Amino acid sequence: MALKRMDNIGIVVEDLDVAIDFFRELGLDLEGRATIEGEWAGRVTGLGDQHVEIAMMRTPDGHSRLELSRFIRPAVIADHRNAPVNALGYLRAMFTVDDIDDTFTRLRRCGAELVGEVVRYQDVYKLCYIRGPEGLLIGLAEELG
Repeated sequence: MALKRMDNIGIVVEDLDVAIDFFRELGLDLEGRATIEGEWAGRVTGLGDQHVEIAMMRTPDGHSRLELSRFIRPAVIADHRNAPVNALGYLRAMFTVDDIDDTFTRLRRCGAELVGEVVRYQDVYKLCYIRGPEGLLIGLAEELG
């Protein structure tokens, strides 16, 4: 049996509306929102009886999705939002954009902060890491040439 595709990446957030607004500004489309609750869902996650609000965000090309989740029950038990880039198991999502400077300017209005600096990798990419709402680590890449 072969792998068919990656369906989505999930990120747990405290404020679902702020996260949706941030990723919309980045260029993702809100595909839908839902509430997932009950023992059946907990059998998948191993969390038992759970209640979660989710929002599915889709990239403009339609190939990738980001699932934003806000846990109501059970309570969140760990916080990795401000962990450094080299922390084990830390999640970073990278997005290719048309204009990294314009994108960062727009995202800064949503609270984004530059982690290091915007750099050029040869004549291939301009790259940077930013922290979005709640300290989420996001990579931005602009193809050059």
